[in-house]
Amino acid sequence: MFDTVVVATDGSGSAERAVEAALDLAARFDATVHGLYVVDESEVEATPEEVRDALERALATTGGRALAFIREAAAAESDEELVTAVRQGDPATEICRYADEHDADVIATGTRGRHGEHGFLLGSVAEAIVRQAEMPVLTVRQLDGEANPERAEV
Repeated sequence: MFDTVVVATDGSGSAERAVEAALDLAARFDATVHGLYVVDESEVEATPEEVRDALERALATTGGRALAFIREAAAAESDEELVTAVRQGDPATEICRYADEHDADVIATGTRGRHGEHGFLLGSVAEAIVRQAEMPVLTVRQLDGEANPERAEV
């Protein structure tokens, strides 16, 4: 039923839970897992010129850690095939594009579960993926009280 699972990560606690769910799903169907991190170009472009290089390095470090988490989790979980990639651009657009290019059967992503007026105004990458993707999307929430390692050292 599932041959290719794309798991999008930003290094957050909910993304780590999505990695675990994606690896479990892939193991059940002997599917290939694609771990994807997207550098949000709009975040970089909105930053003052004098700190852009530092921000780009910090985002690259965050992406490296997020993809390392996927590699380590996959190695411990079982022997599914694992592919990792980094893209640049709008995260939701790039995640959907990557999933289309690789004929993914499902996209797994974390969500912080924003709701109410704040979530409506800001939107979220997970929500945009759900709206744009042509394949099923598995969203995994971060648990209440769970630590969020996203950019902890940036």
